[in-house]
Amino acid sequence: MKKNISLSDGTALEIGLAGNPAHPVVMLPVFKQSVYGIDADNLRMWGVDPELGKHLVEGLSDRFRILYFDYEGHLMGNPRPELLTPDSICQDFLQIADEMNVPVFSYYGYSWLALAGLQLAIRSNRLESLIMGGFPPLEGPYKEMLTVTSRTHEQALQQQNRSGDVFQSSNSPESSPEGFDWSSVQIALDPKQTKQFYTLYDHLRDFDDKSILELLKLPRLAFAGERDTIVYGENFGGVTVDIAGALRRHEAALTEQGWDIALLQGEDMDHTKAMQPDTVLPLIKPWLTKNLLA
Repeated sequence: MKKNISLSDGTALEIGLAGNPAHPVVMLPVFKQSVYGIDADNLRMWGVDPELGKHLVEGLSDRFRILYFDYEGHLMGNPRPELLTPDSICQDFLQIADEMNVPVFSYYGYSWLALAGLQLAIRSNRLESLIMGGFPPLEGPYKEMLTVTSRTHEQALQQQNRSGDVFQSSNSPESSPEGFDWSSVQIALDPKQTKQFYTLYDHLRDFDDKSILELLKLPRLAFAGERDTIVYGENFGGVTVDIAGALRRHEAALTEQGWDIALLQGEDMDHTKAMQPDTVLPLIKPWLTKNLLA
């Protein structure tokens, strides 16, 4: 079942609902449309499943009702430079659930969409469980990402008359990832696209994630790859976003507060690898089964 829903800003977003209506609902805003051909080959070379969304939905829909949509893709096509705030995101998610007749649901988000799930959990009583991948619930890198998104937006403004891929440099992204010089990356995004993520982190600059931990009583899982540490060059503010380190440092405190914590092992288990279906499904499907179906 698919349906187009008009969000609060007037844009239309395609929503999918798959699986048995009698099963618990899991919201997946991380759904991505499948990519084929040369584009798919390029994604595979960078460790990205070109059918990521399809495989997540198929992997979960035998036991759960999956409410899925490509929220990030929608925002890139319909940017909200001044209006992408925690409140507006949560409003969108709840509106989607309402229009799809879903009163309660679990939520899985990765990276900034995991952050969005945490904001949803503290603003609503409609979540049955929360899964955060690639973003820690305690000591989240809000200030670091404010710096990164600010610098990204500045570069987008400087490059706004240029066109092409997201990445522009003396290297080609289609070449070997190992040989790619990230220090030479230049942003070639519409400034409206980059401004919206700066706006999001600007609204979270004073957010104290420690203060809300005791408010959450639902089942919660946070995970990241053990190599999920991103060191940004000077053109992005020279900051380090250490997702794995934050989870490792606070594992005991989070566990005491009722979180389940998983640091995924592997030399290649970085931010990208830890979001792929072959990594995610063996972790979150048994966890959801235990917490929703037991």
